[in-house]
Amino acid sequence: MAQTSSKPAQGDRALNAITLEVIGSAFASIVEEMGETLVRSSYSTNIKERRDCSTALFDVAGNTLCQAEHVPMHLGSFIGFVPLILRKHGAGSLKPGDVFIGNDAYEGGGTHLPDIVLAEPIFHAGRLTAWAINTAHHSDFVDRGHAHIYQEGLRIPPIRLYRAGELQQDIQDLFLLNCQVPRERLSDLRAQMAANRLGVRRMIELCDKYGMDVVEAAGRELQDYAERRMRAGIRSIPDGIYTFADRFDCEAFDQQWDFSVRITVRGDEMELHLDSPPQSRSPMNVVHTALLATVYYAVKSVVDPTIPPNAGLARPITVFAEKGTVLNCVHPAAVDGRLTCCQRVVDLIHGALAAAVPERVTAASNGSCFDITFSGQRADGSFWVYLETIGGGNGARFDKDGLDGVHVHMTNTSNLPVEALEGEYPITLLAYELIDGSGGAGEFRGGMGIRRVYRAEKDCRVHYGGSRMQSRPWGLDGGLPGASGGFRLSEGMGPFVRGVGVARAGDVIEVFTPGAGGYGEPSRRSPEAIARDFLEGNFLEESRSVFVKREGVA
Repeated sequence: MAQTSSKPAQGDRALNAITLEVIGSAFASIVEEMGETLVRSSYSTNIKERRDCSTALFDVAGNTLCQAEHVPMHLGSFIGFVPLILRKHGAGSLKPGDVFIGNDAYEGGGTHLPDIVLAEPIFHAGRLTAWAINTAHHSDFVDRGHAHIYQEGLRIPPIRLYRAGELQQDIQDLFLLNCQVPRERLSDLRAQMAANRLGVRRMIELCDKYGMDVVEAAGRELQDYAERRMRAGIRSIPDGIYTFADRFDCEAFDQQWDFSVRITVRGDEMELHLDSPPQSRSPMNVVHTALLATVYYAVKSVVDPTIPPNAGLARPITVFAEKGTVLNCVHPAAVDGRLTCCQRVVDLIHGALAAAVPERVTAASNGSCFDITFSGQRADGSFWVYLETIGGGNGARFDKDGLDGVHVHMTNTSNLPVEALEGEYPITLLAYELIDGSGGAGEFRGGMGIRRVYRAEKDCRVHYGGSRMQSRPWGLDGGLPGASGGFRLSEGMGPFVRGVGVARAGDVIEVFTPGAGGYGEPSRRSPEAIARDFLEGNFLEESRSVFVKREGVA
């Protein structure tokens, strides 16, 4: 998100409030239609079922015009991509029908290698006017090391996959040769192409209707409007310095890391300073664009969730994190697991701002991205990959219980339906349920985590990972913490090293994700809600005694 202020252009004079609202709604409609096209045209379960993808429109300078309400993390794959194209290739070299592909976290504008980005310049009357862009998580680069970026998959800088509408077959062949499931990759790439081409067509239609100058002026004014809204929201937070610290654990290392944030609110601006350990020889490192996407989401969700999702909202926000640390890593750090760390960054920001605006913040949600990947070969020799990220508890709110079994914050994908899983992969799901008692007690309880139990029907490789296995999601205002998560292997399995091992036919793996924290003293919970909790089993044992003593329930 470039943070340069805009100035009125000649076309601005033709723009009135009603036209601005219509064009802004058109931007939102276009990116949502692009997203549905991508999901419905894709081949892999990770995109067509789990919706692990995002779409957006950018202006000619690489500023976000609108992002679809899909996966907040994917903004990190967008905000550096178009500016990098313009720096490396120059606007003068662009032609209608050019399509750029990229994924690299250091030279490609991405945040981790499985998220493949496609961007297409949009021309109207021969002039560059905008960009259509999307990303999709290609579940392919599996069974890899994560000591550094070179082990994690094929690194692609922004290069032309299509040149003036002509497929660059050698580029596509090179990409597919490095993929383990090339048939899926090709089909998903075509779905991404279809989504962008729809976005191009819709933007051209919009320019035909209102005029290119008016549409471009609307884009500038919408960014200015988002900036004004963000500044107004920050002004509603009392000036001050707010801090919070939390601990981070995962399967990639034995120790726990200390993360902390210091937020300074001064008038209509906010500064965030994030501290973390030196970057690690593990996949749990975060590049700067991924950190920015996380901060923008976390701040927007507290300040004003209704602010238009464009580059203007970032202008009043400044983010500091020392280079070479986990939360602002430099080449060649591995980054595949960056999302789990980013989930914890949201916890930090919300935890800090709870001291200023407690009614706008939830207790800690599950604070992780629990994932499991199975891969193997079919009888015909073809390779298969099944990736799942699994939701958990959503933090209790100021006046409501938390949601059960959902993806939170930076993920926002779906769980894979049992029918789709068992129909495509040699895996049987033995259990899929909410975990009774995993939500923290409080006046309003935290959401419950999820338990999924898998049985391998054929030998395969497995990788699993997550966080909040040693710590617990914290509560607010006297609310109790939610339960931790973890993994269990059936007897005789292993050894698993850093979450990686082999499952033989008949082996069982259980995943149980964290719950979420409660909000408010448990003693303030209403009798009606307590009765429902006992009926549904929504207690941790440690909190059950609080209610038994209060209500005299056996």
